[in-house]
Amino acid sequence: MKSAVRLTAPLLLASTGLFLHQAVASPIPGLEPAKSWDLDGYIKYMGTYTSPDGSSGISDHLLHQRFNFEYRFDSELRLNVSMRNRLFYGDSAEVPDYGDLIGSDPGYWDMSTTWLDNNGWVGNTQFDRAYIDWKPSEFAGGDWQARVGRFRINWAMSTLWNPNDIFNAYSIYDVDYEERSGADAVLISRKLGFASSLDFVYNPNQDSKLTSYAMRYLSNYDGWDLQFLIGKSGFDHVFGAGFAGDISGAGFRGEFSYFDPQYDYWPVEDVAAYNATARFSSLNTPSANASIINTSGVFNAFSGESQRLVATSVSTVEMDYSFTGLRNWMVRGSVLHISNPTESDSALLYLNLPLTARTLSFTSWTGYLELGFDVSPLSRLTISSSFYDDGSYFIGANMSYSLANEWTLLMVAQRFDGSSGSLFGVTPSTLGYMQLKWSF
Repeated sequence: MKSAVRLTAPLLLASTGLFLHQAVASPIPGLEPAKSWDLDGYIKYMGTYTSPDGSSGISDHLLHQRFNFEYRFDSELRLNVSMRNRLFYGDSAEVPDYGDLIGSDPGYWDMSTTWLDNNGWVGNTQFDRAYIDWKPSEFAGGDWQARVGRFRINWAMSTLWNPNDIFNAYSIYDVDYEERSGADAVLISRKLGFASSLDFVYNPNQDSKLTSYAMRYLSNYDGWDLQFLIGKSGFDHVFGAGFAGDISGAGFRGEFSYFDPQYDYWPVEDVAAYNATARFSSLNTPSANASIINTSGVFNAFSGESQRLVATSVSTVEMDYSFTGLRNWMVRGSVLHISNPTESDSALLYLNLPLTARTLSFTSWTGYLELGFDVSPLSRLTISSSFYDDGSYFIGANMSYSLANEWTLLMVAQRFDGSSGSLFGVTPSTLGYMQLKWSF
């Protein structure tokens, strides 16, 4: 059973007050000591409207506040803690067990608590970063680094799909979580020379069979970043490689991973999580507001029976090019291939369940195109689309606008559709988001 980290409302309010008091306190002129800490974050509101074809629309609201705190004990040792508080209101929050979905924490430590779940209101607090980092100076063995706790392990070379991101994969359709999830792990790194290093990560799981670990070698050759990794990810033994560089000014990147399962079958153990998700699926529409549940990325294993595991390779190549000029045009394209994709029975489950590097798509081939440009010096428009070889497709557009210093407005439109019988075509939907953000 998970080690629970439970927060109380008084403690949360006291901590918030202390942080804000320290953040706004004015130093005495000429007597300001060397600063040993930093505090930043944001508060944002996001309204969501989901319109499934042939069904009534769904309206949701989210108030999201975040703290990022760093304390430096000295030049070598620091503590980082990030906390997000979220308050949901609307149609989705009225679905039974929605609070359990929002509050689920798949990490080794349960650092999430749902402090409100009543009458269409759900409130949750989660620590998604909490780690100690040690990196000695160059004169005291500065080639080493150690990190322990919950943090993001960024082994990605590509910017869209990341087969090498075996510890904390993410969905390309999520519009509200730019920090992305972290992993509970131990990292030991050794710098080997210019732009080269050797990293080892151990990522425990309450179910020991799902414990992950891996080693990565990172280097640079003739201006190209190269990496090679080997280890274990969940039930799979894995090895992979990645590269990043440029060709005639165009960014060119790629990743490859091969997953070889330890077992012949994948048992479904989290029946309670499935039941909660099944009830939530009665909304019959994708929703980026749904949170993570721990099903280890198995989309079609919800019959209560074991799913057969097969080896698979996941690879991607990506290219982008930026045009200098008044509008700062940028075009990007990517292709993803999975030799044995894990099929999904529901677009809702695919869009809301946590992905793994093994399950970045539900079809063998997936393509992506993106075009972005500045509408004005303060606003930028990005249009994107993805295509699946079962006939499903996605089209999206987002407009960001800088209203003032520290104030940003984001508007997003998404369309999930497809041919008859395709995954997205079975339940086509249109989603709209409006997000107002204040950073401090």
